[in-house]
Amino acid sequence: MTEGERGVLESSRAALHPVWVGSGGRERDEGGGYREARRGGGAGGAGGGGSGGGRRRGADQGGGGRTEPGRYPAADGFAPPARGRQPYPGLECSGTILALGRSVVGSRWKIGDRVCALLSGGGYAEKVAVPAGQVLPVPEGVSLRDAASFPEVACTVWSTIFMTSRLSPGESLLLEYCFSGSRGSSGIGTFAIQIAKHLGIRVFVTAGSEEKLAACKNLGADACFNYKTEDFVARVKEETGGKGVDVILDNVGASYLQRNLDSLNVDGRLFIIGLQGGRVTEVNLSCLLARRLTIQAAGLRNRTPENKAIIVSEVEKHVWPAIAAGKVKPVIHKAFPLSEVVEAHRLMESSAHIGKILLIP
Repeated sequence: MTEGERGVLESSRAALHPVWVGSGGRERDEGGGYREARRGGGAGGAGGGGSGGGRRRGADQGGGGRTEPGRYPAADGFAPPARGRQPYPGLECSGTILALGRSVVGSRWKIGDRVCALLSGGGYAEKVAVPAGQVLPVPEGVSLRDAASFPEVACTVWSTIFMTSRLSPGESLLLEYCFSGSRGSSGIGTFAIQIAKHLGIRVFVTAGSEEKLAACKNLGADACFNYKTEDFVARVKEETGGKGVDVILDNVGASYLQRNLDSLNVDGRLFIIGLQGGRVTEVNLSCLLARRLTIQAAGLRNRTPENKAIIVSEVEKHVWPAIAAGKVKPVIHKAFPLSEVVEAHRLMESSAHIGKILLIP
């Protein structure tokens, strides 16, 4: 993305911060086009983190004129930066647009718009560069703070469960280990339950405590299983008349692979979005042939900006109206000041939270 294609968004902190809005291309750290003030730079994903000092680069010239960083919240996500990629955490943000790249001027976006955005990293900053195709308006009826909790989970769930698996009304979905702390799946679980129920899907959930099972029930889940005390395969078969579910969204990986396959209906689809339970296992593949099962990995990180823009457009078209109608609501466990980012990550790693964790400047 060239300097002229960039824009600046004043955004929430820690997973939701100021963002440059450009017309497309890769997010790049080229300097000279804008000032990038990093906050909490030491707070990496799975490794916890530290509250290292920020750094500033370049000049405030996002398409003309100086800009000042915003002061808004951001969502925390359990996703360590990919090797060789953006070293700063933060996959989503919210805020107000500070400046637009030249090719974005005259588009739907204007300076001062309240927006949220899907990022490839760098959300723990005062300003963030982002292609215009990855920017969304703040949903009607949602605060700028809470909007920070939506972009990454909405895009992950919608692109996986509905765009790729083509889950349809009347089918069933199992959210596996959806309230664990890893990979931001607590936010994914609370969001997926709500949007799936809104669209007529039968939803089953596994979680590891009675408190989390009750939270799932309150959000609309049809049946909830404690994976620590129950055989969820048997329970799924019991709830579905012996058939199994149509789609599984799994955050565990290797240790649950065989059991997940055993839980699927004919033509069932297993989507793996995390490997908390390991990467290597032995599995009996005969069930794939017998029931025409599909195993597929899913995620946003390695998608191109063009592909992300398609997903963001679909999310705005299909998900944002449900949020505006109050059918899908933000579930915020706790908000921390950015200065307490280490404590926020400790909470996230403990898996004790239900919903999203926000960082507030």
